[in-house]
Amino acid sequence: MARLNPPDKSAVLELEPFIGLGLADIRQPQTAAQYEQAWAELNAHRHIGFDTESRPTFTKGHESQGPDVVQFATPAHAYVFQLRDTASEALVRAVLTSQDLVKVGFDLQQDQTQLRRRLGVEASPVLDLTKVFHSRGYPRTLGIKSAVAVVFGQRFVKSKRVTTSNWSNERLEPRQVIYAANDAFVALRVMQALGLDDSARG
Repeated sequence: MARLNPPDKSAVLELEPFIGLGLADIRQPQTAAQYEQAWAELNAHRHIGFDTESRPTFTKGHESQGPDVVQFATPAHAYVFQLRDTASEALVRAVLTSQDLVKVGFDLQQDQTQLRRRLGVEASPVLDLTKVFHSRGYPRTLGIKSAVAVVFGQRFVKSKRVTTSNWSNERLEPRQVIYAANDAFVALRVMQALGLDDSARG
């Protein structure tokens, strides 16, 4: 199979930006009723976008204690859960292990390792889009930004400053919430654009 190359960084910078979810479309459940609503909406779908965020470590030899945040997305909304909250942790466990929900994301190996360490479970079933693109001839390193450029011809903006921010904060900043939500939302949108179904689970 011939190797396919995504657009280089300079070409991506010329693309129109991908418009994702805004704060009005993102939920951070805090009450029992809100958790019930989140569970009901997520379970109304077969595929949901999925990703995690962890507080970065800047000291050599120190391992991340994350994930600190787990996020899921439907075609209309995203749900952002902080694992410092026991109610959030319980719902996240339920979603991750539900066999009725296919969790869709990019390069999920590290996420799975951290989830096993933090929660004692991993996401199942999953659809790892990095593996899907590799099976179609793209490099194993293809990530979410390159995928958006390939599939939509658009630029997915990811701020390094937000990426390396403190995800274990008691209260997330709005920019963190938007960043986390769209990581999950974009994965779902890419999956939909590729026309994938259950037979393509990774």
